Amino acid sequence: QLHLVESGGGLVQPGGSLRLSCAASGYTQDYYSIGWFRQAPGKDREGVSCISSSDGRTYYADFVKGRFTISMDNAKTTMYLQMDSLKPEDTAVYYCAADQRRAVTAMCVGDPDYWGQGTQVTVSP
Repeated sequence: QLHLVESGGGLVQPGGSLRLSCAASGYTQDYYSIGWFRQAPGKDREGVSCISSSDGRTYYADFVKGRFTISMDNAKTTMYLQMDSLKPEDTAVYYCAADQRRAVTAMCVGDPDYWGQGTQVTVSP
């Protein structure tokens, strides 16, 4: 079983930056891909960015390309999402997620096996 805990959300002005962290505990060998999803009020959940634990390959949704960067520490127990040039439309609850089998792209457009509880990101003047 894998346990995921997000941190780093908050309130930021448009154009600002935040870094989200996701701490993985439990059987950390039990995931193949890990990444971030988000859900804004009244909208469907969407994949933001995902990374492979085996080779570091990454996936970014078009709406964050060039602004967000995903990374993982060498121990593969903490994942980060550096969010720059934030926009009001980035406001959402951001969830860390992991999958046992799917590669990064499939995970980011699918329904991962494990989920964190989420952290709120609000971009507002």
